[in-house]
Amino acid sequence: MNQKGPLLILILALGVFGIIATEMGIVGVLPEVSQKFHISTAQAGLLVSIFALVVAVSGPFATLLASGMNRKLVLGLSVLMFAVSNVVYAVSGQFETLVIFRVIPALFHPVFFSIALVVAAQLVSPEKSGQAVTKVFAGITVGFAFGVPLTSFLAEQISLEAAFLFAAAVNAAACAGIWLWLPSMPVTKKMSYGKQLRILRKPAVWLNIAAVCCLFAAMFAVYGYFAEYLGQVTHMNGSWISAMLMAFGVIMIAGNFLFGASLTRNMPGTVIAFPLLYIVIYLLVYLLGESPLPMAAMVFLWGMIHSGGLIVSQTWLMTEMQEAPEFGNSLFVSFSNLGITLGTSLGGWFISRLGIHQLIWSGMLFAALALALVLLKLKVYGHNAKEQAEAA
Repeated sequence: MNQKGPLLILILALGVFGIIATEMGIVGVLPEVSQKFHISTAQAGLLVSIFALVVAVSGPFATLLASGMNRKLVLGLSVLMFAVSNVVYAVSGQFETLVIFRVIPALFHPVFFSIALVVAAQLVSPEKSGQAVTKVFAGITVGFAFGVPLTSFLAEQISLEAAFLFAAAVNAAACAGIWLWLPSMPVTKKMSYGKQLRILRKPAVWLNIAAVCCLFAAMFAVYGYFAEYLGQVTHMNGSWISAMLMAFGVIMIAGNFLFGASLTRNMPGTVIAFPLLYIVIYLLVYLLGESPLPMAAMVFLWGMIHSGGLIVSQTWLMTEMQEAPEFGNSLFVSFSNLGITLGTSLGGWFISRLGIHQLIWSGMLFAALALALVLLKLKVYGHNAKEQAEAA
């Protein structure tokens, strides 16, 4: 066991936090981006969807190509690219430049996540590997809880440039920590590409992948325009929106544990319940969206349900990916981001054609599709309770 394991796990979690602050922080500053570059909300949403699309397309291939490289080099280079890109966001005066520098770090996103989880497990004793991976994943939840709202707050109170420089500083700190303290980690035993790709022959895998994609589309079709919805429909000001983003993220921390416990008890039931809960919360958000106080209460319930998307989707996919877990992680990152692309794209279409209040229906549509796919998988292939409990 590496004696610096706890410190290195913290550094990896910081890297995850910085990546989430870059990837999803843009959600909280879309109004400022629209104003600065004189573009529509739907056009600004391209910064969310293009990032996710690149991750979706490149994820498995990039992870396979990097599977034989020194892990220290890959991890350090990944967060460095995120730091550099945020600096470009801060100094650029062209929207097209922002789009280009959303593409570049997106290529490194799935690689960092897939390798960071493996490295975290190797830094501690085998019996603590699960806890180490969980701590690295905590960077995602903390990124939503504090990274996204803090980015929004900085843009509102100081400037859009300050928000981007904050994310740059976090990624630069993670990069420095990796270079200074993570030992060189060359790959000594590499699984063949063919063995990893063979898992894709299973039809059940593709049903799970499609369900994961639709679940994330359901989540981000509306969340991708969270700040705009609260501003235009609920008529909240920038400070209130930042507070709602913070509340949304903080409640996700608690919701993550609730869904994790529920998956352990009854995985199929939890996976079925998740899209149903999303349909209910979206209906309530639609009905109460114009009322500030009821909408504030809905944000807490929304965040609680949203938190389950990561763990529910990953657990559901990994039940069919036990033979190649690292490749499975890359597929999860890839297709969850494809879902984000589909969701934000359809959400932008709803806004431009029907108005932002009707955005909610795009999320409900994807939630219904996800539910249908989960039920189809269970009907055709059934489930093995013991294997699914172990995967959870």
